[in-house]
Amino acid sequence: MAERPGEDGLREPNLPASARRVATGKLRYGWTTGTCSAAAAKAATLLLRDGDPPARVEVPLPKGEQRPAFPVERCERDGDGAIAVVVKDAGDDPDVTHGAHLTARVTLVAEPGIVLRGGAGVGTVTRPGLGLEVGGPAINQGPRAQITAAVGEVVDLTRVGVAVEISVPGGEKMARRTSNPRLGILGGISILGTTGIVRPFSTAAWRASVGQAIDVMDAQGSKTVVLTTGGRTEKAARKLLPELPEVCFVEVGDFTGYALKRAAKLEFERCVFVGMAGKLAKLAAGIMMTHWTRSKVDPLFLAGVTREAGGGDALVAAVAASNTGRHAWELWEAAGLLAASDLLCAKVAGNLATYVKGALLVDCAIVDFEGARLAGASPGARERLKVEDLVG
Repeated sequence: MAERPGEDGLREPNLPASARRVATGKLRYGWTTGTCSAAAAKAATLLLRDGDPPARVEVPLPKGEQRPAFPVERCERDGDGAIAVVVKDAGDDPDVTHGAHLTARVTLVAEPGIVLRGGAGVGTVTRPGLGLEVGGPAINQGPRAQITAAVGEVVDLTRVGVAVEISVPGGEKMARRTSNPRLGILGGISILGTTGIVRPFSTAAWRASVGQAIDVMDAQGSKTVVLTTGGRTEKAARKLLPELPEVCFVEVGDFTGYALKRAAKLEFERCVFVGMAGKLAKLAAGIMMTHWTRSKVDPLFLAGVTREAGGGDALVAAVAASNTGRHAWELWEAAGLLAASDLLCAKVAGNLATYVKGALLVDCAIVDFEGARLAGASPGARERLKVEDLVG
């Protein structure tokens, strides 16, 4: 059950029961649906090229630092194409897609390049605001690039045309336990991943690791903590604050409230929060634990921000009907209402400071969804961040 709002109107919902277990040792990372899809696509393409089904395949990760190898569960000819299956291992993350059979069917086509399709069990995008084409498959940009790179290691895509259809048996049932139905992704799961690796953000053990990171900062005499929500926002934050040592940056995931209280207890002086629109929309509305099962973006709240920032009636109405925090932010950007992003950051900074009763000086910045551009900041952050250093 979610906690009731405190006297200040802020609240920190409890973790879902599935995420409260505590690991007894080091957390085991897993692999995203995007990485597993890329491995399946490569296996099927190898069968088409060589005639022999591979037992294992290696694929590149987006950052190129690893080349994990995956056992191929099944790989066989299928009419004019080939089909391969890789089973997802999510590590210690309580992921509903753990054990899913990521399936790729590959055929050759006349036009050079790659055509990517979604099959059974992969959701279809029906609403804007997800950075994907409405009517297309819910396969995010990171996995699209991974699949293209993996297939491109087998055939020259400047000369050879390949069609890849990704499907997930049972994906529609899995999707009922995700946020997909609420986001307008219908018929299956999303193929996700920005790093290719599943890191267990949503476990109680990750919450403990956030506390440990802040303890390490304290032991080294640091008085500024920089909280980020993931890899892209941390990379952006380091460019915004290059003078700070690496130890000051913490990928806080969903545990903002916990991290703030820990830092305040240890008498830190300052917090800088760097995030994207979705998490910031929740924090600005006073929700300190942003796990998707315990909180959601309120489009009416964002419509109020739009109005307060000077948006007209049409834009306010569009934001009120928006699908996600990203969708609302994209509407602001398209309308040139830059003040809305600044105002959102100011509200976040105010809430975070209030949550720890003023024990920390708090700044907030929002970056775009590639982590390549500063899109807004609270008033104090404008003076402190090295904006000119934030490049793609």
